[in-house]
Amino acid sequence: MLYLNGEYFDRIEDGRVSVEDRGFQFGDGVYEVVRVYGGKPFRLAQHLKRLEGSLDGLRIPLPEPVSKIEEVCRRLIAGTSNASLYLQVTRGAAPRVHTFPKDLRPTFVAYVRAIQGYPDDKVFRLAVVRDERWNRCNLKTVALLANVLARQAAVDAGADEGLFVREDGTVTEGTSSNAFLVSGGRVVTHPANHRILDGVTRLAVLQVARDAGLPVDERPFTLQEARAADEFFMTGTVTEVMPAVQIDGRPVGRGTAGPVTLRLRDAFRELVRRECT
Repeated sequence: MLYLNGEYFDRIEDGRVSVEDRGFQFGDGVYEVVRVYGGKPFRLAQHLKRLEGSLDGLRIPLPEPVSKIEEVCRRLIAGTSNASLYLQVTRGAAPRVHTFPKDLRPTFVAYVRAIQGYPDDKVFRLAVVRDERWNRCNLKTVALLANVLARQAAVDAGADEGLFVREDGTVTEGTSSNAFLVSGGRVVTHPANHRILDGVTRLAVLQVARDAGLPVDERPFTLQEARAADEFFMTGTVTEVMPAVQIDGRPVGRGTAGPVTLRLRDAFRELVRRECT
């Protein structure tokens, strides 16, 4: 089922958006992806709060009251099991000018697709990609060209995910995931500032790590630290908690999924079970 600007459609293909939509012509919009477990959305309120923040950052008004957006989400996922819920809001359709047109109605699209999670024995191999994105990575915008090019470069290098590294050697995040290292029993991840997207799964993993009594540092770390870490893992809505065992073909730690990573993955799954059953 698809929701588009106040209407529901039985098929995604039945929706139509103007070729002058600013999302299409400028990437002038934001999005969210919500994981659905057993027919229930995981932390929908946090996703909608981030959607509001991203819209505010681009000065796009909410297309509907938050209560209405939540109602749309719950209607779309009714009858689903394991799925992803995609929301996108653009500034709307108008003749092509760079400045913001006045009195424009935002375009609001939402739909659901069934997905299968990764198998338990899946691990990521990472490839370093230069972080050439803009400096508002905290806004979840649809302008993802840099991420797309970086992910493709990683895949071309035989990896599963790209690891963004700035010119000063600081690791920020993945092309569609957040990055964590484990060193000496401490869990380390980049702080939630304009350099990264503060992932909902990232926050959940930080929560379960602290609840488990693990020391957590939210600080910048370097590629050298990442390569020397005991363990490395990535987090995301679809990725969940994914062990990363290589960076540019070189093993991290023992080159296998580490005990802290697996402990956090189990704790995250238990959190999902509590909140989505």
